[in-house]
Amino acid sequence: MAKKRKINKYFSTTIEGVIERRGVKTYLIPDNGGEAIFIPERKTNHAIADDRVVVSLFASRIGDRPEAEVIEIKSREHESFVGPLEVNGKLAFVITSNKIMTPDIFIPPAKLHGAKNGQIVVVRILHWRDDDINPVGEVVEVLGEHGDNNTEMHAILAEFGLPYSYPADIEAAADKIPDTIPADVIARRLDLRGETTFTIDPVDAKDFDDALSLRINPDGTYTVGVHIADVTYYVTADSIIDREARKRATSVYLVDRTVPMLPEKLCNNICSLRPDEDKLAYSVIFTLDSQALVRDYTIARTIIRSNRRFTYEQVQDIIENGMGDYVAEVLCLNELAQKLRTRRFAEGSINFERSEPKFEIDDSGKPINVYFKEAKESNQLVEEFMLLANRTVAQHIGKPGKGRKAKTFVYRVHDVPDQHKLSSFAKFIKRFGHKLKTSGSPKNIATSLNSVLNEVKGTAERTLVETLAVRSMSKAVYSTDNIGHYGLAFDFYTHFTSPIRRYPDVLVHRLLTQYLDSQKSQAVDKNELEELCKHCSQREQRAANAERASIKYKQVEYMQDFIGQQFDAVISGVTEWGIYAEIVDNKIEGMIPVRELTDDYYRLDEENYCLVGLSSDHRYQLGDPIRIKVVRANLDKKQLDFSIA
Repeated sequence: MAKKRKINKYFSTTIEGVIERRGVKTYLIPDNGGEAIFIPERKTNHAIADDRVVVSLFASRIGDRPEAEVIEIKSREHESFVGPLEVNGKLAFVITSNKIMTPDIFIPPAKLHGAKNGQIVVVRILHWRDDDINPVGEVVEVLGEHGDNNTEMHAILAEFGLPYSYPADIEAAADKIPDTIPADVIARRLDLRGETTFTIDPVDAKDFDDALSLRINPDGTYTVGVHIADVTYYVTADSIIDREARKRATSVYLVDRTVPMLPEKLCNNICSLRPDEDKLAYSVIFTLDSQALVRDYTIARTIIRSNRRFTYEQVQDIIENGMGDYVAEVLCLNELAQKLRTRRFAEGSINFERSEPKFEIDDSGKPINVYFKEAKESNQLVEEFMLLANRTVAQHIGKPGKGRKAKTFVYRVHDVPDQHKLSSFAKFIKRFGHKLKTSGSPKNIATSLNSVLNEVKGTAERTLVETLAVRSMSKAVYSTDNIGHYGLAFDFYTHFTSPIRRYPDVLVHRLLTQYLDSQKSQAVDKNELEELCKHCSQREQRAANAERASIKYKQVEYMQDFIGQQFDAVISGVTEWGIYAEIVDNKIEGMIPVRELTDDYYRLDEENYCLVGLSSDHRYQLGDPIRIKVVRANLDKKQLDFSIA
């Protein structure tokens, strides 16, 4: 007689969360922060990626992971979908991304609205009945021809629900804003036009939203001004421009373009701190001693005049060679910035130094070269003073002094790492000879992590360790509830320094003005502000996803010219459906499907980050060197397929 299986009783358990697609499989990410729960395809009941759902847990055998069935879709995240249109006679389908959902969308002939085979289109779902395999939709916009660069970039933006053009009425409203500053406005501001001031930005930047000034005082102290474009003078609350900026919440940076939060006249002209022009600013003016310790500060609305527009490369050249415009000021600011930086890490700030992928692109938008940009001292110079200004503003409002209550404010917060993720990370890097403390004070853990990040510099496992370290961290978000910023080791932190491209900074400027004008903080609706914080955090994540998608698209496009060629790579990820490998020379990642590993049957050992052959015990281990051949470059899926060379 067969033994009865032991069953865990999950029948009555329901959990709410968000749907996530991983490869071809669907999972629930529970709101309570527990582990992801697998949902079989037949049990998704038309729920797709990012939907908020309620699931019922299946009964499962002891030791097995629980599985679930969707019993309610609380809300849909995606209102429209993007993909290539395939028309075959009277049948038409839009091919959807596997990252969103499995079935393609059926388009009846009457709902094509002039769209033709092969074009990239935006569709919305009309209905999706319980017994339908495919949803039924209609074309709402034709983006253009498949393969055209503009079309593909617009498709990426549309895929993440992001705008790719600016409404004409918003542009018209911006055009009516005068670019002259009234005399009475100047009279009410702190006039800093006589201070030595300059901006430092990327070579292709047009929106200069921060500037630095320096004055060396007779007593050996330094007056350093951090000047930020005063967007809120021009963009008043709940105006037509403000409502559009609030909806967008952030500028979006794709490989070949910027989709701005504000109309071009504002972000690149009126608000931008361009050289030799009087500009309105919000400034934090510091008195620093020789050790870069803050002796005093003032927060004020100012008028400034930049003397010079520097690129990061120009400032780096001055730092390295000691020659150039404003050399004394640049070198002095850099020395102060490095002292701020050294002290910040000593106090527990984590030193993540991730290189940025960059592309050389021809006139048609095709990438002809890919390279990586490392942050240098010129970047650190700007970063340290922006961090100091953000921290000071947050502390000014959030820590008002004895006997005074902190006012409602927008903070940039970063929670402590998930202990399980941190322990798994520590266990994995031990195989490379690196030891990480996972218990003790946050400062001790951060110091240990910095030590590991420093140890891996120049090693083969550097990229892998840095990537896994980032994955072990929580995500930084906006909130009215201040829990501090773990990664920076700051008790108070906000975003004040980029109002041209981030809406939370606009909110911070408005609140700061209100509080500096001594108005009552009771006028601020904390619940309403918290909802705005959540909205901004979500839009920030979408923009980051779109940026990554544009990078991936250009990487796949670049690798089309290398089909059949072999490269040295490192295993950068292992899943049950395949091995991810990153090419050493250009850090471009592709996948070796598990079905291509025909020498054995491989299973995933999640705990040890490897695929293990059942018969041979052969392992494909995260971080292992591997020789790959480029097999396919699928632009539609933004996917590279490799094989073992």
